[in-house]
Amino acid sequence: MSFVLYALTTEKAVGAIERDNKLTFIVEGKAKKAEVKKEIEAKYGEKVVSVNTLHTLDGRKKAVVRFERAGAASDLAAKLKLI
Repeated sequence: MSFVLYALTTEKAVGAIERDNKLTFIVEGKAKKAEVKKEIEAKYGEKVVSVNTLHTLDGRKKAVVRFERAGAASDLAAKLKLI
């Protein structure tokens, strides 16, 4: 089962890519942090340091993923055509 739906491209999310080496994804509501981490590592081949999740007011679930390698978020964002 795929837990990660798509990457978020808000102004704040794009700022986190450059500043904090983080990407923000919208995930399934029942997804757990460990499941998101495992899927991101398998799908994109980058080591994940941490995953923080939160529920938005409109009912979606966000996962903010921080990568180990410096510049990994920028490379992945370019690969996904976010920036």
